[in-house]
Amino acid sequence: MFESLIMDIAVISVLGVGSYKLGALDKLGALSASLLGLAVISLGGLYPFLALLTFVVMGVLATKYRYKEKKKKGLAQSNGGVRSWGNVLGNGLAVVLFLVLEKLSMMDTFWAAVFASIATVNGDTLASELGKVFGKKPRLITNLKPAKPGTNGAISLEGELFALLGVFVIALFALPLTVYKAKMLFAVVVGGFIGVNLDSLIGATLENREITDNNSTNFLASLLGGLVGAGVFYLLS
Repeated sequence: MFESLIMDIAVISVLGVGSYKLGALDKLGALSASLLGLAVISLGGLYPFLALLTFVVMGVLATKYRYKEKKKKGLAQSNGGVRSWGNVLGNGLAVVLFLVLEKLSMMDTFWAAVFASIATVNGDTLASELGKVFGKKPRLITNLKPAKPGTNGAISLEGELFALLGVFVIALFALPLTVYKAKMLFAVVVGGFIGVNLDSLIGATLENREITDNNSTNFLASLLGGLVGAGVFYLLS
């Protein structure tokens, strides 16, 4: 067990340093991501860790994709797309909370919550970063009025499709952990997709009123997306 822990720490440390060297995270972000990754793999094992790692890779690729074009239009992530500890906790803290509940309850319901939470942040990142590039007619989620690309709460058909793709990819990692594969897939996809749109709704309301910021919006959306996923799985059981 001790040797396994040392191996986990070594692997996660290498990934943290790699994220910093590649410009995905700053120093505090890399440290926070390493600690979060260690918590995830210790509590949940390989599959939630791989799902979270997939989110990081897809998020970095989506952020860097046509970055100069997004920057020219004023739509790019600040700091060259480099994220810090606030982004890490905003995207990953709910996952750890759900893993604790799963560890205590040993219920598939909370596996659905774990992966729906990761699916939410992955779908949201793809929808946001790629929707800015490919979205043709963004509209505010609150009233469906036309909006400028990059506006808080703006959604587009293209962005929604990217969100669905991001959600589905993460849902696949949940399947080895349950015998109820169809129910798990459905619950995670529904929870994640609703979570993505709740992120847009929170952005259009609370964030625009400066009640939340981007990081707390992400946390709330991932928490709610996870709860929806858990609820759907429970109702189907």
